[in-house]
Amino acid sequence: MKGLKHYLDAVQRIFDEEQFLAEPHELYAPIDYTLRLGGKRIRPTLLMAANALFGGNEADVRGAALGIETFHNFTLLHDDLMDRSPLRRGQPTVYTKWDENTAVLSGDTMYALAWRYFLRQPSPHLQQILQCFCETAIEVCEGQQKDMNFENMGLARVSLDSYTDMIRQKTAVLLAGALKIGALYAGAPQKELDAIYTFGIHLGLAFQMQDDLLDGYGDAAVFGKKTGQDIRDNKISYLPLMALENGNDGQRRELLDLFAAKDNMDEDEKVSRVMAAYDAICLKPVIEKGIAAEFAKAEKTLDQIDADENLKTPLREMLETLNNRKK
Repeated sequence: MKGLKHYLDAVQRIFDEEQFLAEPHELYAPIDYTLRLGGKRIRPTLLMAANALFGGNEADVRGAALGIETFHNFTLLHDDLMDRSPLRRGQPTVYTKWDENTAVLSGDTMYALAWRYFLRQPSPHLQQILQCFCETAIEVCEGQQKDMNFENMGLARVSLDSYTDMIRQKTAVLLAGALKIGALYAGAPQKELDAIYTFGIHLGLAFQMQDDLLDGYGDAAVFGKKTGQDIRDNKISYLPLMALENGNDGQRRELLDLFAAKDNMDEDEKVSRVMAAYDAICLKPVIEKGIAAEFAKAEKTLDQIDADENLKTPLREMLETLNNRKK
C-alpha cells in the first residue's frame, strides 16, 4: 500500500530531475530559484494521489505534477510583488532578490511553462484536463482580484460570506483542480470527479483558515515569518471578520478603528491591541472550530467516494498532516 510519503517522494524526484535553467539566464534563474525552494508540494502530491485513487498510472501524470506546481509558484511570484512581501519560505522573494520586472516576466514564463508541462504527455482526456486547468487558473486570478478589492473596501464593508467566496477561488479551487485533474487522467466517472473536487474545496478552505489563524497565533520560528503581518498590513482575513461576528459592540468598534489606522500608529502596538481584542473575544477556539468543521466535511466527502479504501490512505494522511500543521 502506497502512503502519502510515496507521493511526496515521487513529486520531489520529479522536481529534482527536471532542468529549469535555460537561456537567457536572467529569465530562467529566478524560475529555477523559485522551484528549488521547495515548499509543501501539496498540489502535485494531491494530483498524483487522486490519479492513483481511480486506477491511473503514475508515470502518466509527471508532466501534470510539474505543471500544477509551476502554475502555483507563478501565482506566488506575482502575489509577492503585489503584496510587497519580502520573504517566501524564509528566503528573499524574486522581486527583492532581482527586481520587479524580472518577477513579472519570469512569472509570465512560468505560466506558459505550466501549459507546456501539461502538453508534454498525451492523454485521451487532455481536452477535459486543459479545460479544468484553464477554469482553475481563471478562478485563482478572480480570487486574487477580489482580495485586492477588499483592501480598498475596508473591514466594515467585507462580509464573511464574500471572504469565504474569495478564498474558495484564490486558494481552494487550485487544490480541488489538482485533485480533479489527477482523476481525469485516470478516466474517473463524473460523479467521482465532482466528489474529489468537493473534497478539495473543503480541504482548501480549511487550509486557508489555518493560514489566517497561524498569522496571528503561530510560532514565528516555525511559521517562517513574523506573526501579526496581516494586522500590520490591514489585511482582511477570517480573524477580524469572525471577531466582528463574535465580539460585543465595544470590541467591534475598537477593531474597526484599529484596522482603519494606518500611518498614525506604531505597528507593534497595533498588533498587540488587536491580539488582545481577539483574546478577549476568545477568538482562537472559534476559528479552530471552523477549521475542524471544514476538515470534517472533507473527510465525509472522501468517505463517500467509490474507490478502494486502501487507495484513499494518502489522502487521509494528507488530511491529518494539514490538520496538524504548524506552518
